Amino acid sequence: MATFLYKLGRLTFRRRRFVALIWVALLALAGFGAASASTATSSSFSIPGTEAQRAFDLLEQRFPGASADGATARVVFKAPEGEKVTDAANKGEITGIVKELRSGSDQVAQVADPFEAQAVSQDGSTAYISVSYKVNSMELTDQTRDALEEAGKDAQGSGMKVEIGGDALQVMPHTGTAEIIGVVIAAVVLVITFGSLIAAGLPLVTALIGVGIGVSLITALANVLDLGSTTPILASMIGLAVGIDYALFIVSRYRAELADGREREDAAGRAVGTAGSAVVFAGLTVVIALVGLAVVNIPMLTKMGFAAAGTVAIAVVIALTLVPALLGFAGKRVMGRKARKGAETAESTDAKGAKTPSLDKAKDTAKAKDTAKAKDTAKAEGAKPNMGTRWARFVLRRPVWVMLVGILGLGVIAVPAASLEMGLPDDGAQPKSTTQRQAYDMLSDGFGPGFNGPLMVVMDGKGSSDPKAAAERVSKEIESIGVVAVTPAQFNEAGDTAMITVIPKDRPSSHATEEVVHDIRDAGRDIKADTGAEVLVTGATAMNIDFSQKMNDALVPYLALVVGLAFLLLMLVFRSILVPLKAALGFLLSVIAALGAVVAVFQWGWLGSLFGVEQTGPIMSMMPIFMVGVVFGLAMDYEVFLVTRMREAYVHGESPGQAIVTGFQHGARVVTAAAVIMMAVFAGFIGSSEQMVKMIGFSLAVAVLFDAFVVRMAIVPAVLALLGRKAWWLPRWLDRALPNVDVEGEKLQKQLTEDPAASGSDSGSDSDGGDGHGGERELVRV
Repeated sequence: MATFLYKLGRLTFRRRRFVALIWVALLALAGFGAASASTATSSSFSIPGTEAQRAFDLLEQRFPGASADGATARVVFKAPEGEKVTDAANKGEITGIVKELRSGSDQVAQVADPFEAQAVSQDGSTAYISVSYKVNSMELTDQTRDALEEAGKDAQGSGMKVEIGGDALQVMPHTGTAEIIGVVIAAVVLVITFGSLIAAGLPLVTALIGVGIGVSLITALANVLDLGSTTPILASMIGLAVGIDYALFIVSRYRAELADGREREDAAGRAVGTAGSAVVFAGLTVVIALVGLAVVNIPMLTKMGFAAAGTVAIAVVIALTLVPALLGFAGKRVMGRKARKGAETAESTDAKGAKTPSLDKAKDTAKAKDTAKAKDTAKAEGAKPNMGTRWARFVLRRPVWVMLVGILGLGVIAVPAASLEMGLPDDGAQPKSTTQRQAYDMLSDGFGPGFNGPLMVVMDGKGSSDPKAAAERVSKEIESIGVVAVTPAQFNEAGDTAMITVIPKDRPSSHATEEVVHDIRDAGRDIKADTGAEVLVTGATAMNIDFSQKMNDALVPYLALVVGLAFLLLMLVFRSILVPLKAALGFLLSVIAALGAVVAVFQWGWLGSLFGVEQTGPIMSMMPIFMVGVVFGLAMDYEVFLVTRMREAYVHGESPGQAIVTGFQHGARVVTAAAVIMMAVFAGFIGSSEQMVKMIGFSLAVAVLFDAFVVRMAIVPAVLALLGRKAWWLPRWLDRALPNVDVEGEKLQKQLTEDPAASGSDSGSDSDGGDGHGGERELVRV
């Protein structure tokens, strides 16, 4: 592979104008497709195999006009102090708003008058209007939302407090500001890392091009593939992260090759052949993690995973083709100012001391090699070791202590993960300043917290000889469980299916409400055995409970699939059993520690005020799998880039300990910069007012912190130091069975050593950023 990528890197460097033109054309075509495509709607959310989904499907079949999965809203009214909502003036205002809502939009399915639906509190201080829509919340038009928000403003003028809850006002969180902050911080980190604006700008430009193409393609194909408006969020987040990382790895290796005296075209080829190999396999691990979301069997997540995987694939191809092409345009400016001045001084000295080539070419070549070796030795002895080198040497001196401190530290942080409770946040998790949260609190005060999450019980009486009698028994069984209210059964026209609304005592996301759902389902089994009528529980609360359970059940199989496939892939890369095993165990440790931190902050409330957590509760059920997929990909990026450099040094003859130092000398700064950039990108989402976005941003930032700096930069070198040569052990039979992909470039190095002409460059003849010294270096080589 390294040989192929070396040739690809040189080809794209030489044909940089053509390559750049292709990518610009692809970006323009994707952008045109996105602009001309019709606006994407939200893809239908379904959870195959769950009881709540079966109940929804049954309602759509038996109650065709009920809009069971449509958006809902509750306009909550609270009368002024000393008044009641049933007073003539207040009642008139509310009745007028009911009429206004019914005529406000053609997307409205039903508006329930609170005085007819008995939606008035016992003390008469609070009432609410229930509004149901024909479409889900993501398909509501701005006009419909505006009509809903405007409906209560007149009532507020009369002195009543009016707030709106429900999912009708739910919109996709805007993440543009967070992404801009992340890009700005990334730019600052890259400038500090490279000391060159050109080198810092390359990863940003190529990453944005990749994200632009990926997100534009998703937008263009959204309606055709039913991708929905939520799909681009994961794709843009992951695409930006890995796009910067991959380009950063290539540019860093290119600069290192230039510092070793390579010609620019040869340096580009070697950078793509070595670091590019790591990029390919790192990208494959990310793709495996994202495509693996299909095991959850939730269509929305599967589509999001595949779309994000496609964006990652684009980022890999861009790193292997567009990055070396742009390096060709950059010329010497890709190096820092000090490095350029040093190179110019060295070249000037070499030019003054140059002599006419000897006729005895073999003798002069040997002499040149000895001189170069002596210069490299002097440079290595005189150069001040960087921070990565000093840290690696410290770890080699104290490997046991470093490993124990890292493992015990993460282990302590991971303890709260044992108390992980998963669910989906309701309006009670919203900031107190929002109308949704205030409506939630008003309903809780006036009617009880259970009114914020009513359950819908569906009775299928087709198998029963007396559906009405079966419905009466269902109501009695539910009342005996202990709930606030059970509404009379509403039958369809055929009389074979009934809907019963149940109001639990506790809030929707509480453990007590979850127990009520399970108790109703347990009672339903006995009812079916006695009457033949099937009882199903659904509604937003039950759907959230089933969704959380499905995500919880899928977590272990997902981890096994992703880690197992990645273990095989890394075994192929490193040709070792212990190194991939160590990588997988280290990842699991960092993920569990990150989950512990999330539980401590968002579930227990520790340091909650520091991160703007106003309401503790269960951890969003999608978050653990989402975090595993994203962080696993980034963790393997750092693992592959850092350890392949160690493997490369070891294969080329260095001792195991020295190989660790060499890997850190060349890779620690780049991995540190990449991790800081990713933490900045993810931490930008912590400032969001949405609890879900805040939680995801925090979890990803903390997970990257633990994995990059504790696992990859401390535990990994400590374990490798303790294992020594055993770290790179592979049984002979397995070594023969595995294909040699040559990630470390051993075959490439051998080929270039045996045939120096193969690394010759024609970059000096190209006016695009050429250094003008190609002829002199060819003369010295001869």
